[in-house]
Amino acid sequence: MTSQKDRPRLMRLWAVSDAHVGTDIRFGRRSLAEAIEQSENASGGFEWDLAVNLGDFSGNQTPPDDEEGRLVVDQYSAVKKHRREDFYDVIGNHDSSRGDEPLQWWFRKWLDPTGENAEHSGVDNTRRRYPVSGNWEHYSFEVGNILFLMMADRNDFPPPIGRGERGGYPAGAISGETFDWWKDQVEANRDRIVISGHHHMIKETTVASGLNEGCDLGYHGRMADGAPQGSSFIYFVDGEPDSGRIEGVFEDSDKATGRPAIDLWLGAHTHTHPDDRTGGRSHVETKWGVNFVNVSALTLYHGAKNSLPMSRLLTFTEGSDELRVQCYLHTSHYAPQGFYAPSERVLKLRHPFEGPAS
Repeated sequence: MTSQKDRPRLMRLWAVSDAHVGTDIRFGRRSLAEAIEQSENASGGFEWDLAVNLGDFSGNQTPPDDEEGRLVVDQYSAVKKHRREDFYDVIGNHDSSRGDEPLQWWFRKWLDPTGENAEHSGVDNTRRRYPVSGNWEHYSFEVGNILFLMMADRNDFPPPIGRGERGGYPAGAISGETFDWWKDQVEANRDRIVISGHHHMIKETTVASGLNEGCDLGYHGRMADGAPQGSSFIYFVDGEPDSGRIEGVFEDSDKATGRPAIDLWLGAHTHTHPDDRTGGRSHVETKWGVNFVNVSALTLYHGAKNSLPMSRLLTFTEGSDELRVQCYLHTSHYAPQGFYAPSERVLKLRHPFEGPAS
């Protein structure tokens, strides 16, 4: 019989997004808090070690305010078995301030991944099991031989790149500085497992992530001055529309080395049910040797036509280059609450996982 100490160590990453807490609370639903409570439930939950939250905390169509910021912090306080600092957050398009406001003040005050405003956010970076390096716009952290590269959506730029007076304009954007940082990190860490986290997916990788698919097919709101054609992926890089710069990094690595540039891209933004294959793509796909996972949404009421509350649990096994990806349904609207077996996948990593020193 294999003893407990002889079993390979696991690292379980919980990936969530699109709680839109301000929308769901109007219907009496605590979208983020309920998901946390479900995960930690002794009888029907699941084990996880750290979590990434990929944005759209806010449900506002106009820039979010302090009232909704306090609501997000309150829902994060549902954590009992884990620490608030076990969540690593990035900005979604609905979380953005306008260009005439202090730069991304709401996210920096209330979500605060680097712990600059602990009195408001409750984030104490000294309590992080895996400390962050960087700033609110792009930061990294390490778990054994896994390097996480977390990037903000820059929806604060003027239209068409970002929001105007209204609307969380859906097209994704990163700054040139963030792109350069990401590319440098990718090139310098080919000997490690690299995971990129952003609110949006990459063009033509997962469900409804092609040109015009987001708005034309009803997943995102159409705003004529907000680049609707690129509404479901990172459309702007350094202000350039449909630049192909991120895709180029993946293509160049695949052609030049025959090896993927990174192991995994985690995104969200497009809410839908787990079996959706719009554009001929599912939520979990591999392209250029890179694995892409749309973790979808926790909200039930924001974009209610397509929203189906779910998240992903990713399990890394010590010494293995295989990654188990499971889909957890947080309500029974589509199938019984719990893990949805038809969506489970096993993905290949570039390197076997090596956990942190005990």
